[in-house]
Amino acid sequence: MTGRLAVIDMQHVFADPDSPWATPRFAEAAEGVRRLLPAFGEQVTFTRFLAPEHPTGAWRAYYRQWPFALQPPDAQLWRLTDEFAAEAHHVLDAPTFGKWTPELASLVGPEGRLVLAGVSTDCCVLSTALAAADAGVEVVVVADACAGADDDSHAKALHVMDLYRPLIRVTNSAELLGR
Repeated sequence: MTGRLAVIDMQHVFADPDSPWATPRFAEAAEGVRRLLPAFGEQVTFTRFLAPEHPTGAWRAYYRQWPFALQPPDAQLWRLTDEFAAEAHHVLDAPTFGKWTPELASLVGPEGRLVLAGVSTDCCVLSTALAAADAGVEVVVVADACAGADDDSHAKALHVMDLYRPLIRVTNSAELLGR
């Protein structure tokens, strides 16, 4: 498989049904991610959303709304779920929704292809896809390897990203893997 797979934020804070940020279809997205991993080998980056030590700007209001999240990077809520922690040979941490950082950009390259999976479709996946597309990178979003805050938000985010064709293409794991 060509390109780099970025698995966005498959963390306890989104997997735990008791978390304020629970993603209801996390297990289904995880199943999709598991299907993708073998095809990408070493070309996989897992990302983690982390709270900044000292929020600035509009992030201050955000964390006033979500004070439970102001925990250090090694807190349980920020850890990748156990099944993915064992698979995560390369992890990129960012205190932003979008994970299109200089580090990820250098791994993908200016003419590269970025395949996205993870959570949440309507937040961190969307933010990453738009930034990478603006940088001129081909972006492929694997719909059945993503999950949103709810089904409607997931569908709307996929629709919005698909409007960016040919910069962003929404597909499913069977199509991507040629099955």
